[in-house]
Amino acid sequence: MVLSELGGSISRALQQMSNATIIDEKVLNECLNEITRALLQSDVQFKLVRDMQTNIKKLVNFDDLAAGHNKRKIIQQAIFQELCKMLDPGKPSFTPKKGKTSVVMFVGLQGSGKTTTCTKYAYYHQKKGWKPALVCADTFRAGAFDQLKQNATKAKIPFYGSYMESDPVKIAVEGVERFKKENCDLIIVDTSGRHKQEAALFEEMRQVSEATRPDLVIFVMDSSIGQAAFDQAQAFRQSVAVGAVIITKMDGHAKGGGALSAVAATKSPVIFIGTGEHMDEFEVFDVKPFVSRLLGMGDWSGFMDKIHEVVPMDQQPELLQKLSEGNFTLRIMYEQFQNILKMGPIGQVFSMLPGFSAELMPKGREKESQAKIKRYMTMMDSMTNEELDTSNPKLMNESRIMRIARGSGRQVREVMEMLEEYKRLAKIWSKMKGLKIPKKGEMSALSRNMNAQHMSKIIPQQMLKQIGGMGALQNLMKQVGNNKDMLGMFGGGDK
Repeated sequence: MVLSELGGSISRALQQMSNATIIDEKVLNECLNEITRALLQSDVQFKLVRDMQTNIKKLVNFDDLAAGHNKRKIIQQAIFQELCKMLDPGKPSFTPKKGKTSVVMFVGLQGSGKTTTCTKYAYYHQKKGWKPALVCADTFRAGAFDQLKQNATKAKIPFYGSYMESDPVKIAVEGVERFKKENCDLIIVDTSGRHKQEAALFEEMRQVSEATRPDLVIFVMDSSIGQAAFDQAQAFRQSVAVGAVIITKMDGHAKGGGALSAVAATKSPVIFIGTGEHMDEFEVFDVKPFVSRLLGMGDWSGFMDKIHEVVPMDQQPELLQKLSEGNFTLRIMYEQFQNILKMGPIGQVFSMLPGFSAELMPKGREKESQAKIKRYMTMMDSMTNEELDTSNPKLMNESRIMRIARGSGRQVREVMEMLEEYKRLAKIWSKMKGLKIPKKGEMSALSRNMNAQHMSKIIPQQMLKQIGGMGALQNLMKQVGNNKDMLGMFGGGDK
C-alpha cells in the first residue's frame, strides 16, 4: 500500500495506546505526538496537523467521559474522523456514465507521469465495461505519441495521433470527432506538459479545452512535490476548470501525505492515485477506505470488490463445496494462485485486510512473492490431469517429480518446495472439512466454525504478533463475522 511508512507509524502509535493499562490524558498525548511526528515527516502542512491535534483533544474530553466508556474506541474514531476531514475536499467529481460519450482531458507538468496515467485511467475503465479511446494532443514532447501508442497497443485500447501535424487543437478535435463516430463512451485527450508553469502551457490548455469541450479536466500531479502541490493545483484551477486530480508516484516518495492533504485544501477531489509503473498499480482514491487502511483497520468493501472481480459468483459456492469435502487439490491451488495474481499487487490486497499493516509486505518481498507464485504455476503446467486432481500426495513419486522439473525447466528442489507449499495449504484447508455449507440466508459456516483459536494456529506467529496478538485477532474475527459482504462471498448473509 502507498504511504506504508506513515501507515506503519500511525498503526504503531494506536497499538501502543491500546496496550496501555489505563487510558488517560498522558497516553493520549503520547499517541498524538507520535501521529503528529509521522504526519510532519510525510510533509503534511504544520497548520493542518496542529488543527487535527486540537480537534481530537476537543472530541476526546476525559472529564466528560463517564466510566465504562470505551476510551480506546473513542480515540480511534476521533483520529479516523480528523484524518478523513484533512484529506476530504468535501466535493465529488464528475463521473462518466457507460454508454454516454464523455470527453476527459488530462493536464499537468512534464514528468508527472501524465501519458502513462491516461492509459491506466483508460485501462481501469475498460476492465469495468467502458469503451475507452486515447487521443495524443501532446505535440511539444518528442516521443509523446510513440509512448501513448505503445501503452495503448499493450492495453488493447484504440488511439489517435499524428507525427506530421503540429497543432494540438486540430489533433484533439479530429481525434474526439473520430471516436464519437466509433461510439466510444470515454474519450481521453492527453495534452502537452512543460517543465515550468509557463503562460504558453496554460494558453494551449485553454484552447484545447475550448475546442473539445471536455466533461472533465483531470490534473495529474507528481506526489514528490509534497506541500507545493497546493500552489500547483491552485494555478491549474485558475486557468482551466480542473474537476479532479490524480496523484502519481505514491509508491516511491515519503511526501505523498503532504501532496494529498495540500490538494484537499484546494477543494479539488483526488479520484485516483498511481502506486507504481504497471497498469494495475492504480487505485481509486476514496477517503474513508484509504484512511481505514492507513490505520491498519482494513477496507472490506475494497477487498470484496477485488474478490468479486476475479472469482465469478457462480464459482464461489462450488469452491467452498470442494473445500468442505476436504478436496484441496493442486488444481484448486492453481486456480487460487490465478485469482491472487488477477487481484493486482499482493501488498495492495493485503492492506485491505483489517489488522494487516502495509509493512507486512515490503515492496521487494511483494515482487518476490508474485515471482514465486508464477514459478509454481509454471511447474503445475507440466503436470497431468491425474496429478492436478488428486488429493493424495503419495502419488507424487520421484520419477513424476523429475519429469515435472524437466518439463518446466526448474530444479527438482524447486518442485519439492512447491509440493511442500501445497501440503501446508492442504493442512490449513483440511480444518474446513465437514463444514455445513450455508443455505441462502444462513450465517456463514466459515465464520461460525473458524474461530480465533483455529486461526491462531494457522497464522504464522510473527504475523500474529504484528497484528497485535490473540486479542486483536478475536476483534478481527468479530469484524469478519459481522460483515455481510464477507458472508455473501461464502453464500451466507441476508440477500
